[in-house]
Amino acid sequence: MSTLITNIAELTTNDDPEVLTDAAVVLSGDRFAWVGPAKAAPPADTRVDAAGRAALPGWVDSHTHLVFAGDRTAEFTARMAGKPYTAGGITTTVTATRAATDDDLRATLRRHVAEAVSQGTTCLETKTGYGLTVEDEARAARIAAESVDEVTYLGAHLIPPDTTPESYLDLVSGSMLAAVAPHAQWADVFCETGAFDESQSRSVLTAAAAHGLGLRVHGNQLAPGPGVRLAVELSAASVDHCTYLTESDIDALANSDTVATLLPACDLSTRHPLPNARALLDAGATVALATNCNPGSSYTSSMAFCVATAVLQMRMSVAEAVKAATWGGARALRRETEVGVIRPGARADLHILDAPSATHLAYRPGVPLTWAVWRSGAPVRPPRE
Repeated sequence: MSTLITNIAELTTNDDPEVLTDAAVVLSGDRFAWVGPAKAAPPADTRVDAAGRAALPGWVDSHTHLVFAGDRTAEFTARMAGKPYTAGGITTTVTATRAATDDDLRATLRRHVAEAVSQGTTCLETKTGYGLTVEDEARAARIAAESVDEVTYLGAHLIPPDTTPESYLDLVSGSMLAAVAPHAQWADVFCETGAFDESQSRSVLTAAAAHGLGLRVHGNQLAPGPGVRLAVELSAASVDHCTYLTESDIDALANSDTVATLLPACDLSTRHPLPNARALLDAGATVALATNCNPGSSYTSSMAFCVATAVLQMRMSVAEAVKAATWGGARALRRETEVGVIRPGARADLHILDAPSATHLAYRPGVPLTWAVWRSGAPVRPPRE
């Protein structure tokens, strides 16, 4: 079954050319079969008239924490009243997640995935990290793998208060890693004051790489630190947060294949400065935008909100922000030839806006603009009447 989507006023492809006007695409099975001018479109089994709307690849959200239970509104309220954010709040979610049933965790995950998809997100990564026991981390990874595209092992999220750093490092790098690895593609570590220092982080990541997992790093979120340097040293696919960067950090990212994944909704929620996206882009670094959807520091699944924030407050152009939220996220997951791009052979993930151009994502912040969404060629949000 093939579908022709035509009369697209502005089509962001992230290919060559990056933007087409008066365009059309053909979806065949789960792939894009044809992309080009509407007047040259081939026939297809079905036809959808975009009626002068803009289209772009589905959002690629490369950083989320969606396997959790519990609520942290009290922490949020206290933070808005002036209490500083620290890594320790994670323990509240750990307690609730350990107590939840598989079905509870599965239902919460599916609800958040559906929420994200309804807003145009078609490729999702999510992490473990709210179990912190062998059984609970393996359970989180197994449940996550049922509903998302990419699973990341984050046993190194926090050292539980009921253990010692030495014994927990042995666990995270040993039996816990072995239990989670069959369900995950990536390993991550929270390299930050109050979590894991540089030596501990290197130990966890080195062990994960030996198990065949790709590497990611939570780094430079709360203060300048070794996260970026460590990520580049170990050829990690991404280093995420990047809120506090030195000139040498920016230079290291610009001269590496490590993607700087920026999480502006988190910085707003924790009342930290927004990352210096402009300096990263001007230096030549690859930038991604992601939601960091989690119950403590960034409880949003809206990639459009992150794009609007990047444009309005981080000096990114609309084109740069949209690319960072699609192709940039795909690059952070090392899937940039398959998702985050519209070209023949790529996965048929398409997001149509109820607006004539992507500029409206920042021009009309907070307005729900998603008109239709296809994921792997299937209409997961059919066109609105």
